[in-house]
Amino acid sequence: MAERRRMSYSVHREVLDEEAMDEMGQKSVSKTSLREKVKKSVRCSGHQMKSCLLGTVPILSWLPRYPIRENALGDLISGISVGIMQLPQGMAYALLASVPPVFGLYSSFYPVLIYFIFGTSKHISVGTYAVMSVMIGGVTERLAPDSKFMTWDNVTNTSIIDTVARDDERVRVAAAVTFVSGLFQILLGLVQFGFVVTYLSEPLVRGYTTGAAIHVIVSQLKYTFGVNPVRHNGPLSLIYTVLEICYLLPQSNIGTLVTSVITILGLIAAKELNAFLGKKIPVPIPVELIAIVIATVISWQFYLQQEYGVDVVGVIPSGLQPPVFPDTSVFGQVIGDGFALSVVGYGIAISLGRIFALKYGYKVDSNQELVALGLSNSIGGIFQCFTVSCSMSRTMVQESAGGKTQVAGALSAVVILFITLWIGSLFEDLPKAVLAAIIHVNLHSMMKQFLDIPALWKTNRVDMLVWVATFILTLLLNPDIGLAASIGFSLLTVIFRTQLPKYSILGQVPETDIYKPLDEYHQVRQVPGILIFRSSATLYFANAEMYQETLNSKSGFDITKLLSAKKKLEAKKQRHEKKEAKRMTDLEDFISHSNRDPSLPRAIVLDLGPVNFLDTVGVKTLRSIRRDYGEIGVEVFLAGCQSGVVDNLQTAGFFNDKVTKSCLFTTVHDAVLYCQSAIAQSQSMEYKV
Repeated sequence: MAERRRMSYSVHREVLDEEAMDEMGQKSVSKTSLREKVKKSVRCSGHQMKSCLLGTVPILSWLPRYPIRENALGDLISGISVGIMQLPQGMAYALLASVPPVFGLYSSFYPVLIYFIFGTSKHISVGTYAVMSVMIGGVTERLAPDSKFMTWDNVTNTSIIDTVARDDERVRVAAAVTFVSGLFQILLGLVQFGFVVTYLSEPLVRGYTTGAAIHVIVSQLKYTFGVNPVRHNGPLSLIYTVLEICYLLPQSNIGTLVTSVITILGLIAAKELNAFLGKKIPVPIPVELIAIVIATVISWQFYLQQEYGVDVVGVIPSGLQPPVFPDTSVFGQVIGDGFALSVVGYGIAISLGRIFALKYGYKVDSNQELVALGLSNSIGGIFQCFTVSCSMSRTMVQESAGGKTQVAGALSAVVILFITLWIGSLFEDLPKAVLAAIIHVNLHSMMKQFLDIPALWKTNRVDMLVWVATFILTLLLNPDIGLAASIGFSLLTVIFRTQLPKYSILGQVPETDIYKPLDEYHQVRQVPGILIFRSSATLYFANAEMYQETLNSKSGFDITKLLSAKKKLEAKKQRHEKKEAKRMTDLEDFISHSNRDPSLPRAIVLDLGPVNFLDTVGVKTLRSIRRDYGEIGVEVFLAGCQSGVVDNLQTAGFFNDKVTKSCLFTTVHDAVLYCQSAIAQSQSMEYKV
């Protein structure tokens, strides 16, 4: 790049305070009242109604203009590829949700069609997702544990689990929490609450998904080893589960373990081959589909369940389930879980959607995405689906296979419909260990997120701390409580950073109107007689006291001692006017000497440029600073105030007959020039005296 040519400029103007600036710029004083805002929002014209309809149902705006010749082939290939992926992933993630595998297929059909109609992202693949599924599994196993369905078998004289009744109950619980999470998302979307995702920073999301992935892996170990650990709930349940599985390892089913190992090794080898051939073939090899087909055939031919005790998927009913409104009696028990699911699912979907929107140059409406996901989940809950979001792996396949629009997602749903109606029952002999192996291998990419830690250590250690804390909290407190704790921790880091900002004394870059911290620039010089003080954060109740204390220490005045001595002497003067007159004169001489000391300032300029709001404590602090320094003869001026800060000062009663906007200057340089002029006049008067 060519070296930038240095340019110079010269501006001649008067020194401007806020009053002069308001007059020169003709500041507007009219504000829109709340009544007018409400009136404007409910006003509806034909154009507004059309825009509202197209915004609420985006398919009406883009489908009539769908370019068949350019997009149809890519969307067709992409849709079939993603549909094939949805089959094994839907069945595998149903195990995470602790419901029969066929409900994973339902969750890959109904919500996808709803999102096709209402969604605004052209590339994300909506459907089952590991993190969401394991959160659902925590709810279903908490409200419908195995112990609740134990029955006595008179033939064997042992207690057995009524799996049919248990699975029916778990499906009802999953549908209820899915419906509730959808309602939360719709409500948040209608009140324009899409910005809630800003509280889910990238380090938080990546640390959270990594921790949730560990929960997913641990939850599948029982299928990998063929053991039956007791379900643990609440904090530290992951630790208890791992310990119990280790205790049960000697009881592992050899047939199940061999199936798991062979499947995992085969999937890893096939995925490496996919990566090697990535640029040579148009679409990836559907390794998961091939794996479940081969495993089903082997299980059927060699009677793995009957001969070796390998647990299989079991009955898969053909056709679709009729709609059933979720059990409202469960709603009260799953409100917290529903909210957590709604926030996590939305956060993952909108983050991925924005990545592809930025890449391909279109806009994703964050509030409409909330509504779209909410409708997908709430309507899906009526059709006994469990909560969905978007999957990174399927989204990457959808994009790389040539998918251009939401049509690809709709075609993937058609593939799932075909499988569900006609060929789903062929997979009844599929070992659950194979589905668990698919989950383990698919989470390999999430394990790579541990590489974020050294990267963040080099770039931003606070973000690294958020990542690590989120990961640990998610591990120890489970995904639901861990999410809330992680958001709280992340917000605390923001508070601490504003509570402990960097305070600087500014100096002037020679022959410019630019002011920089003295401790960061060697050529910057402090303006004689003027202290310019700046905080890197806003001024509010959490740091107001530190702001004032730091200013006092950097100004060179022991302001507390001076004010205390002055008050004591004034009190004594009233009682012993003649005797104490000499001591009062001594104090006045001391203060006068302090003001004349060149090492101490005669004026203070507070640079409020970084301050974006002031609360009542912040305003009181500024008022106190002006009062205290004013009593010892040091003028305090404010500079660089944003309009909102000026409004905060005015609303809080900062200005009065004695304190006007003339103490506020538009820039630091304006304040410095004014102070220099005032100091020169004062010195001239002292010289004459």
